[in-house]
Amino acid sequence: MHPPVRSIQKKKQNVEIVSTFPAQPSPMASLTICRATLTRLPALQLTTSPSASPSVSFNFNCFRSRILRIISPKRHHHHRATMASSAPAQERTTAPYGSWKSPITADVVSGASKGLEGTAVDGQGRLIVLESRPNEGGRAVLVRLADKAGDEAVDLTPKEFAVRTTCQEYGGGAFAVSGDTVIFSNYKDQRLYKQSINGRDSTPVAITPDYGSPVISYADGVFDYRFNRFFTVREDQRESATNSTTTIVAVDLNGKDVQEPTVVISGNDFYAFPRLDPKGERIAWIEWGHPNMPWDRSELWVGYISENGQKGRSYLSIVDDAQSSLSVLDIPFTDIDNITLGNHCLYIEGASAVDPSSVAKITLDAIQSKVLEFNIIWSSSPDSSKYQSYYSLPEFIEFPTEVPGQSAYAYFYPPSNPDYQASKDEKPPLLLKSHGGPTGETRGILNLSVQYWTSRGWAFVDVNYGGSTGYGREYRDRLLLKWGIVDVNDCCSCAKFLVDSGLVDGNRLCITGGSAGGYTTLAALAFKDTFKAGSSLYGVADVGLLRAETHKFESHYIDNLVGDEKDYYERSPINFVDQFSCPIILFQGLEDKVVPPDQARKIYEALKKKGLPVALVEYEGEQHGFRKAENIKFTLEQQMVFFARLVGHFNVADEITPIKIENFD
Repeated sequence: MHPPVRSIQKKKQNVEIVSTFPAQPSPMASLTICRATLTRLPALQLTTSPSASPSVSFNFNCFRSRILRIISPKRHHHHRATMASSAPAQERTTAPYGSWKSPITADVVSGASKGLEGTAVDGQGRLIVLESRPNEGGRAVLVRLADKAGDEAVDLTPKEFAVRTTCQEYGGGAFAVSGDTVIFSNYKDQRLYKQSINGRDSTPVAITPDYGSPVISYADGVFDYRFNRFFTVREDQRESATNSTTTIVAVDLNGKDVQEPTVVISGNDFYAFPRLDPKGERIAWIEWGHPNMPWDRSELWVGYISENGQKGRSYLSIVDDAQSSLSVLDIPFTDIDNITLGNHCLYIEGASAVDPSSVAKITLDAIQSKVLEFNIIWSSSPDSSKYQSYYSLPEFIEFPTEVPGQSAYAYFYPPSNPDYQASKDEKPPLLLKSHGGPTGETRGILNLSVQYWTSRGWAFVDVNYGGSTGYGREYRDRLLLKWGIVDVNDCCSCAKFLVDSGLVDGNRLCITGGSAGGYTTLAALAFKDTFKAGSSLYGVADVGLLRAETHKFESHYIDNLVGDEKDYYERSPINFVDQFSCPIILFQGLEDKVVPPDQARKIYEALKKKGLPVALVEYEGEQHGFRKAENIKFTLEQQMVFFARLVGHFNVADEITPIKIENFD
């Protein structure tokens, strides 16, 4: 079963990219599932080439990008139990919404759900995944999955290492595999390490200098076979932590001595996705500069590589897609994050309404247009199928905004528990979630943290307010200069729509969000009276302070989202604490550089002084987003009991010791 889904093209101003596959010695090496449309190839002073075609093509070897989405119209049953059961229905207990007991506990959500942060294939065609583990403090480990029945998955990363990069704060692209060699970024020191993954000696060896502290980080690299080096994006904070220097560098792989990487491409504010063509003669990358974000305006460059490094040539190319064709693969996933090319197969990172984030192995027919086999070989929540009878399936909804004739979108999850029902005259409490970004997107895929609420009798709605990605540029541009207005109005309009539709209790409306979603939460509580309580996770309280203190990658992000100095003041909830009128609980990581801890502390102290029920939870060792299982669990449980005590008017079924709430306990 699937919710109704809008089929929408995602476009960028200068580049429209879906994905392609890296060239490997395989009969499928020429397979293209997507295309890259180049509207401009500026000049590059890297190398010279005696001749070149006026039309340039190349492959993106994307092992860490979220740029492909496949929409499947129907559900396949692939070695998995269905939602329906032939067993006789058991009698359901009648109990108030929110008080239902559920097997989807906070322990299940925080501990059983692993994170998938990338895939690659080694020289023997075996799949390698980067797996983050909340039960190990959020440590990310490279794992080689079993290739055949009877084999076991093998951890490749030694226990004293963790594969993670903090480049541009958000990281991504923390490893690359070529044959039997992996290069990865180690979280503790942010150095690059080279490791043999199939030989006897698998001890990682550092290949970048030790600067005494992690002032330099690397991300998203690719092997250069011609000159035995490694191209990668580097962020250098040696001169300034707030205005770092970003370049593409080449790391030498020839000698035993660690050398300073060679800067190959520089001059702009940001770089991403360095990729080589199959012969290693050309390099392609994306770059952009302040005040733009990459989805607003970015450029795709191609340059030639040679030993003498003379000046290159520039080309202006227009690609006509009129003669191209596209075969749509019919697979169960409704959402695709990434594709890795294997030996005679594809590895797909994806999910659906009943599949958590997973990796599937796909075999195609001879003409590579139909799926012959589809098997899930890795799952972020391997035991999730045993909770299927408790799942609430997302319902895609379209609701009117405050602008006449305009709509916005969301995924609504009604309460669902086969063991319980509420009285006929009761409507459920609602938890509305505002996603981060703010130019992010929520998707109708299985998320156990959502099911944690719905299986206990809560209704849950995930809002894609105006400004969200995935609905076209015009939709995303709704947020320009109106952050804190459009997102807030749309969230309130969504809640009102659900109340007017008779789906939720208008007196028990709660809102939550993290990062930019936390800001929307605080702004909704400061400037509107729709919600009765809120939960902000590492959210923004002072937009002006965010602009002054945030990291380089987003240092100009909000210039296009807010406006002038007056707008910064008027959009900051911290300046209008007198307008808050309901309880709030805040959660904050003390090592967060994206939204510094002072943001949460300022709003906490102000609301405490005002006399409103408020609580603040701070986590040592956590950054922007919580990775440790115990903190994920604690956050989830404390939100539940906070809302139950102050808004829900029911007792939670779980044994949870509530934290102290100022001005309430």
